[in-house]
Amino acid sequence: MNYRIRHITHYEYEKPVTLCYNRAYLLPRNTDYQSCTDSKIEIYPAHTLGQQRIDYFGNKAYFFSLEQPHKELKIDVVSDIHVHDSKYGHECELDLDIGNTCGQALVALQQSRELPVLEAREFVLNSPMIKAAVSLREYARPSFGSNRPLLSAVRELTDRIYTDFTYDPESTSIATPLDEVLRNKRGVCQDFAHLAIGCLRSLGFPARYVSGYLETLPPPGQEKLVGSDASHAWFAVFSPGEGWFEFDPTNNNMPAEHHITTAWGRDYGDVSPLKGVFFDGGKGQKLSVSVDVSRLPASEKE
Repeated sequence: MNYRIRHITHYEYEKPVTLCYNRAYLLPRNTDYQSCTDSKIEIYPAHTLGQQRIDYFGNKAYFFSLEQPHKELKIDVVSDIHVHDSKYGHECELDLDIGNTCGQALVALQQSRELPVLEAREFVLNSPMIKAAVSLREYARPSFGSNRPLLSAVRELTDRIYTDFTYDPESTSIATPLDEVLRNKRGVCQDFAHLAIGCLRSLGFPARYVSGYLETLPPPGQEKLVGSDASHAWFAVFSPGEGWFEFDPTNNNMPAEHHITTAWGRDYGDVSPLKGVFFDGGKGQKLSVSVDVSRLPASEKE
């Protein structure tokens, strides 16, 4: 599957901003299951300095600064992505009832000296936005019997979050703590990804946050609205000897060809689409975000 993603972020300030420094995670990374064949980033007004770097987790981070007064800031990113058919195939084709049991996975995580296991262990640790907690462990525990296959248990946790929680964009902000999300059982994709990661880490399993995009299809007979797509978030869990497996609790599935990965890290704070500091600008600002995920015609395939 081939996609073109356009992500536009537009800030308007009450008064001129005299100086700003920013870090953007808007350039999709290459993975075993997707290739970014082209990316272009345009910034208005023209930025003074811009540089792409590969961060600690292997993501593409773009740093830029504007050192002249400006009352608006627009970041326009266009990326072409090829998603390989081999990511997971159809979820029904992946047998989650084989492989490591929960008990075997915990023993391997504690005893193995293999490099992938050692690297995964850091994703068991607390991160700034996700802390292990008794309440998270107790919520997850019924799904994670010692003799149950780990991936089957994670799939059930994904289903439980989808069933127990209500998607409500007005209920939380990115700063809402997990205990509040768990108590109110409402949130958005970032909250549900954080919740699943917190549950898994509280039980001793490595889990990481994945940010990206999801292709949304209009109802039959209707045209897709420009800007109707949005950035998305899900999570991945590590099974020793088997690797990383992704799950999407917002949509109760395992990401496949319709999910496009931008970056991954410990939590949202590691890979937020745009983060920075600015000076002046008055007391208010307006933010608008538009995302389009469109399939490329056959003639534009790589």
